[in-house]
Amino acid sequence: MILDERTYTLHAGKLPEFLAAYEAEGYPVQTRHLGKPFGYFVTEVGTINQIVHMWAYESMADREQRRAAMQADPAWQAWVAKAAPYFSHQE
Repeated sequence: MILDERTYTLHAGKLPEFLAAYEAEGYPVQTRHLGKPFGYFVTEVGTINQIVHMWAYESMADREQRRAAMQADPAWQAWVAKAAPYFSHQE
């Protein structure tokens, strides 16, 4: 199994607004391509205003195939454009 872990730092005060938009628009298209996340977390202690999520894949080839399909989806491209202003940093 391959785990892809990503950490996004949002601009202060934007986390609740982002989560509502993601639940309505981003999550449905993302899970259509990637399946359910292995884990999806928000921080309340330590570095705040962060989202950490993990996606599991059978192999790197599986990851590449599923992510390529997602990137080619116009609904995903629209979500990425809408979500980008929420973020200050990505790891």
